[in-house]
Amino acid sequence: MVANAKGGCGKTTMATNLASYLSSRGHGTALIDYDPQGSSMDWLQVRDEHLPKISGVAAFQRHVPNASTRTWSLRVPVGTTRVIIDTPAGLSGNVLSDLIQQSDVIVIPVIPSAIDIRAATAFIRDVLLSRAYRINPKPIAVVANRVRKNTLIYAKLERFLSSLQIPFVAAFRDTQFYVRASEHGLGLIDIGQTESKDMEEWLVLMEWLEKTIEKIRPADNSGQ
Repeated sequence: MVANAKGGCGKTTMATNLASYLSSRGHGTALIDYDPQGSSMDWLQVRDEHLPKISGVAAFQRHVPNASTRTWSLRVPVGTTRVIIDTPAGLSGNVLSDLIQQSDVIVIPVIPSAIDIRAATAFIRDVLLSRAYRINPKPIAVVANRVRKNTLIYAKLERFLSSLQIPFVAAFRDTQFYVRASEHGLGLIDIGQTESKDMEEWLVLMEWLEKTIEKIRPADNSGQ
C-alpha cells in the first residue's frame, strides 16, 4: 500500500511506477485505486496493451458500508502475485484501518516541505496508533519524493526521515521523466531509464520490498 493522508505527495506516481516495475519482472500485477480522483485507473486506460499487463480495480467505485468486509483477493485475476493499493488523501479512521489490515507493506512518500513533514508526522502517528496496526503490525518504509538534493529543505526532510524509527529507503528526484511517462501509461522502467540514477533508487526500494515480502509470505510469494 502506498499511503499518506497529505495530497500531492506523489502517491499515484509511486503506485503506478511500482506496478509497471513489478509487471516488467513477470509478476502478475494488480493496481487497486482507492482514490476518488481515479488517477491510477486513468493511467491504466492509456497504457499500451502490448506492455506487460497490469490489472486494474477501481475500488473507489465499490464502496460498501462495512469496509472491513472487503476482500481484495476477490477483485483481482487468478495468478496475481503483487497488488499495489493507491490510496486517497485524507486517509484516516476506519478506512485507514481497513487498508492496513488488507496490506502486507506500507510505503509512505513524503515531499520536501515543512507542511508535508508535519503532515507525515501526524499520518505516521495515526498508522501506528490505529487498531489494525496495533493488532497486526505491518512493515513500514518512508521514501523522499520529488527531491532536489542540494537544497536546505531536502536536508531538513532527510534529517526528519532519518530520525524516524522506520526505514528511510530511497529518495526520488524531481524530474519530468515521471510526467512524460504518466501521460502514456508508462513507468520509468518502460521508457528505457534502466541505467539512470532514478532507476537506481527504484531498485533500492524494490529490493527492500521484495526482501520484506519474502519474510512475510515465504510460501505463496504474494504481496501488496
